[in-house]
Amino acid sequence: MASNLERPIGSKSYGSIPHLPGSRQGRSDIGLTEGQARILTERARDANDVIIVEQKVDGSNVAVANVAGELVAITRGGILASQSQYEEHQHFHVWVERNRSLFDFLNYGERVCGEWMGQAVGTMYELPHIPFVAFDIRRNRLDRAPHQELTERVAGRLPMPQLISNGPPVSVEDALAALDPVAHGALELVEGAVWRVERNGEFDFIAKFVRHEKEDGKYLPEISEKPPIWLWHPERDQ
Repeated sequence: MASNLERPIGSKSYGSIPHLPGSRQGRSDIGLTEGQARILTERARDANDVIIVEQKVDGSNVAVANVAGELVAITRGGILASQSQYEEHQHFHVWVERNRSLFDFLNYGERVCGEWMGQAVGTMYELPHIPFVAFDIRRNRLDRAPHQELTERVAGRLPMPQLISNGPPVSVEDALAALDPVAHGALELVEGAVWRVERNGEFDFIAKFVRHEKEDGKYLPEISEKPPIWLWHPERDQ
């Protein structure tokens, strides 16, 4: 049974997203080439490029995977959320168990990746929707469903990040100006945006831009030295 496995999909669930030039980066973060950045923000290679830009929501990267017919909640690192050392991931496991029907669209070997927003991390929210925001369906380490397929399959089930644009390149300035804090209930400055290019209907590459004002994890107890702020808690919410 998948519930007895520490890494039920046999790998990490999600890797790191490279930064666009000018984005605030940490020591271990990586950036795009200038050519890739131009494709996303200035000029596509040709009509086969479609650039999708979405709001970057601030939570914990997690996933729900269909492993041999069993739905399991996993962390970004691929371990069972129920076995994570972090309480927010344990809460995510409980939430998934209570809401399994939301994920019955997943086929064997698929996982829906998203942001768990059950705990305030670096941005405070008053959530207008459930605490999981879907941004990818993946079938293995490399294969991602097209954005349109993701949109159609989660429709009426899971919220997605605010869609800023789906078509031509979008500059960083225009993307940041289009961010809507109401979309996910942000009570302070939205941290940034994510660019994704699909070519001939298939995923090509992805990048993000994070504002320099962003303070990573400022609400986490290990940084704030204050109690955690729960946006969803199993003893309070359904």
